[in-house]
Amino acid sequence: MAREALTGTRIRERRVMAGYKQSDLARQIGISASYLNLIEHNRRRIGGKLLLDIAQALAVEASALTEGAEAALIAALRDAGEGTPMPEAEAMRAEEFAGRFPGWAEALAAAHRKIAGLERTVESLSDRLAHDPALAASVHEVLSTAASIRSTASILAEDKDIAPEWRDRFHANIDADSRRLAESSKTLVGFLDAETGEAASTSSPQEEVEAFLVAHDYSFDALEEGHTDVSALIAAAPELSSHASRHIAVGILTRLKADSTRVAMSDLRAALAANITDPIELSEKFGVSIARIMRRLASVPEYGCGLVVSDRSGSLLFRKAIEGFTIPRFGAACPLWPLFHGLGQAGQVVHQRVRMAGRADAVFDCYATAQPMGRVVLNVPPLIEATMLIVRVPNAARNEGTPSTEIGAACRICPVAGCAARREPSILSDGF
Repeated sequence: MAREALTGTRIRERRVMAGYKQSDLARQIGISASYLNLIEHNRRRIGGKLLLDIAQALAVEASALTEGAEAALIAALRDAGEGTPMPEAEAMRAEEFAGRFPGWAEALAAAHRKIAGLERTVESLSDRLAHDPALAASVHEVLSTAASIRSTASILAEDKDIAPEWRDRFHANIDADSRRLAESSKTLVGFLDAETGEAASTSSPQEEVEAFLVAHDYSFDALEEGHTDVSALIAAAPELSSHASRHIAVGILTRLKADSTRVAMSDLRAALAANITDPIELSEKFGVSIARIMRRLASVPEYGCGLVVSDRSGSLLFRKAIEGFTIPRFGAACPLWPLFHGLGQAGQVVHQRVRMAGRADAVFDCYATAQPMGRVVLNVPPLIEATMLIVRVPNAARNEGTPSTEIGAACRICPVAGCAARREPSILSDGF
């Protein structure tokens, strides 16, 4: 429903709030009650003097009756309804809901934003607790130091006949270990909470590159059109503070430039506008590999897809997140199940529909493929690179008959008792 079509709804709500009967308001502004009823049910357009008279009678500004809710609020409401099994006709009434009940609409949108933020925080911390090697080393340092202090203290407490020089040595060991424990504890707190922890917050090169890509929305039109070059973009990027992150970014942008010469962004957008979205069909249309067309789709901001690229060891070389789908940073296998299917079947395109547990039943289509990279050498296994495209499935298309596999955010804390990675762990052996 268009915003201007909600004027009647707002008039009705304001009239009820003011305590007027329909006939009373109609008499006051000089029209029949039946005509006012048509206006309030959005069956008659209204404007000019009549609108001003109604606004004056209701003691409100005319703009309060004609202006729609903010676009951000309506978008938040639609996003909140996207992950629920709501009928499409009901989902299309978000603007009407915002117009009739703006306070409740804002409360619902704020709650949805807060829940989404908390879910992202929990998933990020869970993934880090399960897989971050730096965090694991910090925890190991704390536990080993505490065990050392306990062992030394136990010797002092149980042996009453220790020579004074040995007792002094044990006391010195306890002092040194306790200082080390204090420092390692601060480091551990810093890993878990960079704001309150005393340890310095550090970012990995991959995190710096992701921050750089997010800042550009994973799209570099100036680079593709030849208005700038890779070195200029890297030099102007404040997010890339380390040599390693700049090296990684150069590789990503160089590949993006090479991809754009084979598939122009304007041509790809034209194909998407013509409703050609199947990766295989697009690959045949442009005469390029499936992996290349997946990377190009991830460079179209309005397409809104996610992308993951990994090598044969399972190390993630590239991550582009998509709202509602958790892409683990440190290699949890469950969300990447289709990617590992592709690694086990190089050259084949794998399609799987998945449902992310804990994300309001968000459903996604995942397309994965793996292909050899680099030179072919006799009697040497080729380097394999796997690519997975992640596309959100609209509510209207969820019941097409395509079954979905439920997956969790991380295998070690996966809430899905029968998830795919637990049922068939053997497939992971080649890629993990």
